[in-house]
Amino acid sequence: MNEDYSINTKCVQAGYTPGNGEPRQIPIIQSTTFKYDTSEDMGKLFDLEESGYFYSRLANPTCDSVAAKIAALEGGSAAMLTSSGQAANFFALFNICEAGSHIVASSSIYGGTFNLIAITMAKMGIEATFVSPDATEDELDAAFKDNTRAMFGETIANPALTVLDIEKFARVAHKHGVPLVVDNTFPTPVNCRPIEWGADIVTHSTTKYMDGHGAAVGGAIIDSGKFNWMEHKDKFPGLCTPDASYHGLIYAEKFGQEGAFITKATVQLMRDLGCVQSPQSAFMLNLGLESLHVRMQRHVENAQAVAEFLEQQPQVVYVSYTGLKSSRYYNLAQKYLPNGGCGVVSFELKGGRKAAETFLKHLKLAAVETHVADARTCCLNPATSTHRQLTDEQLEAAGIPAGLIRLSCGLEDKDDLIKDIQQALLTVD
Repeated sequence: MNEDYSINTKCVQAGYTPGNGEPRQIPIIQSTTFKYDTSEDMGKLFDLEESGYFYSRLANPTCDSVAAKIAALEGGSAAMLTSSGQAANFFALFNICEAGSHIVASSSIYGGTFNLIAITMAKMGIEATFVSPDATEDELDAAFKDNTRAMFGETIANPALTVLDIEKFARVAHKHGVPLVVDNTFPTPVNCRPIEWGADIVTHSTTKYMDGHGAAVGGAIIDSGKFNWMEHKDKFPGLCTPDASYHGLIYAEKFGQEGAFITKATVQLMRDLGCVQSPQSAFMLNLGLESLHVRMQRHVENAQAVAEFLEQQPQVVYVSYTGLKSSRYYNLAQKYLPNGGCGVVSFELKGGRKAAETFLKHLKLAAVETHVADARTCCLNPATSTHRQLTDEQLEAAGIPAGLIRLSCGLEDKDDLIKDIQQALLTVD
């Protein structure tokens, strides 16, 4: 799609352009396999000599159209869909790491991703050093090792709502010859495009705002196409040395800087691990993307109003929201998120876990869910749900006190949301 079009137009029309007499909406190609006239034709696909479709675990036309839209929204060269946001983050890191590798990651990230990097990938021989998102450049430098292969962070952390200084993290990563991987789930490309600030790989849990209606679990990986893998070929043998499973093909040579990363992740990791997005789910994701630019404005408007209300309440210790001038990340947010961050507000209640439980029990509009970034307002206490696998020390490092509430403001009327919160706060001692 023409790069001159605004992101609003791309949300609606990028990724798929029907021909004469073809379906106006992206077709759902609900098929596991694709027919060819000869085995020679199919063999060319297996050898990566030609592009096409032969098995939906590797590629499917519906999924590819939606991935192309997301690539256009983020300003990337290529993208792929995965079965979940966790799969997207795992693929993005494992695509360039192997046993003996090391990752530098922000400590202020989603608990599931922290567990993925700190526990699960450690069992695979991939170690990690976690750094504060507020670390100085010298402190970030000190975290790197000779075997570091990637740096990871979240644009807006879930649920601490810290804002990543993308330019600083990218500068340090590039100084050490590795890519910066940024999870951009919360702001979405409508409110921040990390590639424009130096990020090399962007990931999403499309389950959140991109879908926006709690309908389909999914993830996405977008490659900027700007990281020069061959310049650092000693660090990335998976991309820069022959792959025996494809007759010695070298991805960085065959597909170039703009296509190597996503191609390898698709034909190697998706082939072997199978975290595939279904065409039905991709279709529902696209419906969400078509209204993303409209919905994000309302989410931000509601969250701003709720955050300002909460700041004035005696039961509240503090409120974290990027749009509040009291936020320590306000200036960073003005730089990276001038149109607003997201619809999620985090706040700590006096009284810890007990107060949090009482507050959640008395909400009427907001539902207690293991979900976030939905059209309907939802909330939870991370310490007893999404982050319960973390120790108290790890919770503290991630900025998640026991009494923290993560409130995801939906698309309802903001005055109704405030009334609901107000009556629930009155039940807290």
